[in-house]
Amino acid sequence: MNRVGAGPVRPEYRCSAPDPGRSPDDREAVIDATWWRWARLLVGALVLAALVVALGTGPFLDALRATDVRALAAGAVIALLTTLCGAWRWRLVAHRLGADLTLTSALASCYRAQFLNATLPGGVLGDVGRGVQHGRTGGDVGRGLRGVAWERTTGQVVLAVLAAVALVVARPFDLPRLGGTSAAVVVAVLVAAGAAVAVAGRMRGHRATRWWHTVAADLRALGHGPAPVGIVVASVAAVAGHVAVFVLAARTVGVRTPVLELLPLALVVLVVSAVPLNLAGWGPREGAAAWVFAAAGLGAATGLATAVAFGAIAFVGTLPGAALLLAGRLRRQRPVEPAPALVGPPRLDAVGGGRRE
Repeated sequence: MNRVGAGPVRPEYRCSAPDPGRSPDDREAVIDATWWRWARLLVGALVLAALVVALGTGPFLDALRATDVRALAAGAVIALLTTLCGAWRWRLVAHRLGADLTLTSALASCYRAQFLNATLPGGVLGDVGRGVQHGRTGGDVGRGLRGVAWERTTGQVVLAVLAAVALVVARPFDLPRLGGTSAAVVVAVLVAAGAAVAVAGRMRGHRATRWWHTVAADLRALGHGPAPVGIVVASVAAVAGHVAVFVLAARTVGVRTPVLELLPLALVVLVVSAVPLNLAGWGPREGAAAWVFAAAGLGAATGLATAVAFGAIAFVGTLPGAALLLAGRLRRQRPVEPAPALVGPPRLDAVGGGRRE
């Protein structure tokens, strides 16, 4: 009777029991990660619930009914160009950090990450996955994750600068007149900054020193040569693509406001959308759109409908990533056929005259 050996246990099937030797700092880090994961889901759900209570389900349903095939097709084309810009930016960052990355591979990974971001809670798990995958390919997971982190950070910095400039120049609404809302925003920013300082303060001793040294080294590498110019250009082009999709969504739901007036509103919504406190991208984006449209005199319901149409168009634009994920899964599941044995007629040994099989 043949017995099958146990073999190695695959990591996803291993049961992780509590490690009595784990340090208190490690246990606190696990608790903090769990708390953060649930907190960001709760924030997105609460924002959506508040919008439904305040504005009803009408804006959601109207936006979905108005989003037709033409809008989805146009959004997919814009998404291709935007994703290409993001892949180019990632390639520039990766090369400055000493990692190899082709534009084709970066484009495929970005598409897969976008689909996962649009379907999994938090809106960032796809980016984490592409960072890990790239790091494993290059033999350095930490460098792969840092490359994605810097790529995303540079893009968000450029977006924030463009949004600030647009608000100052266009002034779509009277900021001082917002009163309590502005104060709440300032308080939220201060709380977030305080949380970031607290997290940094939890890193003790050599961990904090090593972290700061790594950041400084990465900044020196990214700031050298012509790479910063390419990163900024790619970021501006990517922002232009996202704004184009937002304007397309606004036109889809019937907003006829000139593009220059929609530009600062779109940039503010995009900045808020980057905050990882959402349900697969939904929540803060819709709340921000309702707020800025109401402040600009266009109506909160109109802003909500625009954000819903934007979410639907953007989701369809990520579907090539789903196809790539499915193709990769099928390729991994395909059985590998053994190579056929080479069988030929017996030959005579050239030296001894014997038969050689």
